[in-house]
Amino acid sequence: MNYDLILTEEADQEWQEASLYYELRQKDLGERFSSEVANRLNYIQSFPEHFQKRKKEYRYATVLPFPFVIIFRIDKTKNAVVVVSVFHTKRKPKRKYS
Repeated sequence: MNYDLILTEEADQEWQEASLYYELRQKDLGERFSSEVANRLNYIQSFPEHFQKRKKEYRYATVLPFPFVIIFRIDKTKNAVVVVSVFHTKRKPKRKYS
């Protein structure tokens, strides 16, 4: 069963900023990053419970080979996956769930 995908404004902004950052570092690297995030989101939509809860109701999925995790929760009342952050793992950990 596929869930709907809800991407918060903050998560979308983080995704776009990271894509731009990588693209400025190397041609097509931003596109590769964006593609990896999109592929991971597709997998999360299909199998969100594959990922263990990490803190309260939040789960996260790595975006390899990049140092990012996608932080999300499942909203069963809306049959949706809510992505709250596309988080760089070198950032302050306390900001992950804010």
